[in-house]
Amino acid sequence: MPKDLPVLGVALSLDMLALHRNWIMEKQRDIEIQSFCWPMVQEDDITAMTPRAKALLDGHTGRVGLHGPFMSFSIDCADPLITEVIRARMLRTLQICEDLGADQMVVHSPYTTWDDANNAINPSAAHIQVERTRYVMDPVIKRAEDAGVTLVIENVEDKNPHDRVALARALNSPKVKVSLDTGHAHYAHGTTGAPPVDVFVRAAGAALEHVHLQDADGYADRHWHPGQGTINWHAVFAALAELPKHPRLILEVNDERGIRRGADHLIGLGVAL
Repeated sequence: MPKDLPVLGVALSLDMLALHRNWIMEKQRDIEIQSFCWPMVQEDDITAMTPRAKALLDGHTGRVGLHGPFMSFSIDCADPLITEVIRARMLRTLQICEDLGADQMVVHSPYTTWDDANNAINPSAAHIQVERTRYVMDPVIKRAEDAGVTLVIENVEDKNPHDRVALARALNSPKVKVSLDTGHAHYAHGTTGAPPVDVFVRAAGAALEHVHLQDADGYADRHWHPGQGTINWHAVFAALAELPKHPRLILEVNDERGIRRGADHLIGLGVAL
């Protein structure tokens, strides 16, 4: 069991990265940039944003990742025309990863509560869902391998914590691993009967390379500061401590300006730095 406490990282827009830069640099905290994942971001925006991101990262020796695109699509898409758009969005973000020296990109799990029930009664549907994902993501995975970027699959509606772990394994690449969003898992626990958050940690095991830390109440995707909701953080961090290595622990909250509030809560609990 690792005895050293993990250092908290942060998911921020470029504006908030600029605001919190000194605090981040003090401990070389891991960074996840979330300014490039939105569908309204155009090529001219990227041309301007990329040099700014490089400037803000100057002197930073922690790890850098990007949140990948996710809005209005699923990576198990069955429509070949939409698939081309998904791939283009993903490949564009991987190019930005290369430009910024980022080595991790977050993608959203395709699994829904509908899938949880219907795949259970129709195993062929579960197999088809994996193969659709493989078809959509194969060129993206190849590009990620070439770029040295690990794709981490984040739970969203997932009820079964093993589904996306099995999907990552089925995609058969050393550059496809697993992410956990604590608030999404807590929502699923409270609303759909999924297991609690620490079980999601243990289900992922050594494949877990990224965690979004946010608090919630089990009713909705709150993205509150840790300490504002009802997640059992001691249980979560006890499960994390059982892993062979620390995944990136990335605070992801709606109140980016006040992000140190949640960090201070977890630091105060004695579970992180």
